Amino acid sequence: MGGVRSGTGDSLMPLFFANPAATCAPRRTEIERAIAGVISSDLYILGPQVAAFEQSFASYCETAHAVGVGSGTDALSLALLAANVGPGDEVITVSHTAVATAAAIARIGAVPIFVDSAPQYYTLNAGGLAAALSPKTKAIIVVHLFGQAADMDSILDFAHLNDLVVIEDCAQAHGARYKGRRVGSMGDFGCFSFYPTKNLGGIGDGGAVVTQNAQAAERIRQLREYGWDKNRISQSVGMNSRLDELQAAILNVNLKYLDQDTQRRRAIAAQYDTALASLPVDLPNVHPHCEHVYHLYVIAVERRNDLMAHLSSQGIAPGIHYAVPAHMQPAYQLGQQTALAVTERAAERILSLPMYPALSDAEVAQVVTALHAFYD
Repeated sequence: MGGVRSGTGDSLMPLFFANPAATCAPRRTEIERAIAGVISSDLYILGPQVAAFEQSFASYCETAHAVGVGSGTDALSLALLAANVGPGDEVITVSHTAVATAAAIARIGAVPIFVDSAPQYYTLNAGGLAAALSPKTKAIIVVHLFGQAADMDSILDFAHLNDLVVIEDCAQAHGARYKGRRVGSMGDFGCFSFYPTKNLGGIGDGGAVVTQNAQAAERIRQLREYGWDKNRISQSVGMNSRLDELQAAILNVNLKYLDQDTQRRRAIAAQYDTALASLPVDLPNVHPHCEHVYHLYVIAVERRNDLMAHLSSQGIAPGIHYAVPAHMQPAYQLGQQTALAVTERAAERILSLPMYPALSDAEVAQVVTALHAFYD
């Protein structure tokens, strides 16, 4: 989603599905102080703020290493390059995701091979992996969608059996767990976005790759700066993708509040769960092995357009994540595809309700009242 704008707390502003300005507002003094520190430091590229954030974020993710990069999309591409995935290689992933997942694959010349989603959870259906496998398959990008981890045991078992690299797309799941393990810590690489609407967001673009492997982390560090070695000689073709020092300073502030924000998201989700249980809508299902962090609160409904028009009339602006699956977009209509019926059906029915830490109980009640008014 480009060109993010959000409400400022003004009652005349609609309730959006996300509101990064409202989330940052209570921390504004801290954030401004952090920005001022960068300005006065005269160290603007890969300085102490990036180093501090990399250390803190690796610890948070329960990984040995974190490498700050320019965006979540770059994080995925860099992880693929570090895994020696290149032109003509195939990467299995889901179509029901932000198109950035497919873009990260295609931009390095590899080919995304889409599998369907699990009907209950919207994440990758491991049962579809075997049909997508070919001699050209090099990796799986598993997307932890909407704040919930995918079925990692099944995916990792399949990957190990077939000698495939596993890259976790954690852009919507900062802090989520699967069987007690943090997302990003289970595969070969974990990739994060710090886009402003994310659970851990900056005030601009940013991303990170986490890994347990020191050699892989060093490879990412080289690739994010033109493939340079310590003498600034390009040993491979890399890119310019460095986490900005200003964004790192902001993230160092926001990371301190991430668990607090997650608890608020869970509290809002619990209110929705209870208040909407009687309505003819499909509420989010939480996998028994997962700890959901509710990047989005996604329901599935019939008559979605009518419901959206009604909510708009009540000052509520929900989202759709995602209205057009990647495999149905012109850039990624690549010919051979397995059946993606669950993905296509979901795209017709899903709706993201307002979900962000600054959302008040009164605003949650406003959303609930509007939904009941539509169905009652």
